[in-house]
Amino acid sequence: MADGISSFWGPVTSTIECCEKNYAYSSYIAEFYNTISNIPTVLLALIGLANALRQGFEKRFSVLHISNMILAIGSMFYHATLQKVQQQGDETPMIWEMLLYMYILYSPDWHYRSTMPTFLFLYGAIFAVAHSILRYDIGFKLHYVILCLLCIPRMYKYYIYTEDASAKRLARLYLLTLLLGIFCWVIDRCFCEKISYWSINPQGHALWHGFMGLSSYFANTFLMFCRAQQRGWAPKVLHLMGILPYVKIEKPKTQ
Repeated sequence: MADGISSFWGPVTSTIECCEKNYAYSSYIAEFYNTISNIPTVLLALIGLANALRQGFEKRFSVLHISNMILAIGSMFYHATLQKVQQQGDETPMIWEMLLYMYILYSPDWHYRSTMPTFLFLYGAIFAVAHSILRYDIGFKLHYVILCLLCIPRMYKYYIYTEDASAKRLARLYLLTLLLGIFCWVIDRCFCEKISYWSINPQGHALWHGFMGLSSYFANTFLMFCRAQQRGWAPKVLHLMGILPYVKIEKPKTQ
């Protein structure tokens, strides 16, 4: 905590703190940069949600973008307060989001359509209850990593079966921003003691938030393209203001 500034939220109760000086700018925000760095993720998710709703994509994509927003907002509350309850409000939506990605990735080839969402919903609910009671740290990380690894083969399959160059670029951007985010997270976690002596803190965890927000947006847009292609909606990748990619579809009149 910064000298001379009291904490509005009280003592830190979270099990994890990042490499940022607490309450350096305000008594209401514990980790300033780690809090505001979630704002771009919320904005990107809003753009994705607006596109999904406007063009009539399946509800799963609207839920996915809303999930991104919930995760970012939960992260903001966590880093602003550094309280255990808010930490779980950040970690549990991370697991829910990965379960949603698994559904979107695997459901097109799942023959028993009602079993997968039922199982994933129950799994997410059980995890949330168990995490709130047991408050495990390593268990959460293992869950998250395993779920991420389970998604990789399917994402790769979508990539190799996609011929559109613009869509493939989305997948590469997703992977690039993901790796950059992981790199920043590792640097912030493993070299915090050295970084604390630097005159300028690179704010690795805040950069992690920014890159992961971009990564989620690129992944969502790529998956929207792939699903539109499966449905025969003639998807194209266009760019908002010439910068931000999004998917434009043309549904057959019969749909």
